[in-house]
Amino acid sequence: MKLLVIEDELKLAEYLKKGLTESGFVVDVSHDGIDGLHLAVEYDYDLIVLDGMLPGIDGLTLLAALRKSKQTPVLM
Repeated sequence: MKLLVIEDELKLAEYLKKGLTESGFVVDVSHDGIDGLHLAVEYDYDLIVLDGMLPGIDGLTLLAALRKSKQTPVLM
């Protein structure tokens, strides 16, 4: 499974990436809403782990924009 983690806290993002990778997932990480939305729209992910408060674009705005083109499951 390919996952996208969109989290602005660097330590938490790396902790999530490490744990998920060790569990066999392929994980991409973004640290702000603008890059996160770009990755979410341009690539296919099985699941997106999304922080609510992000720099650039907040999580809810990102999710609304994502839903215009994709129905990827999102865990907030």
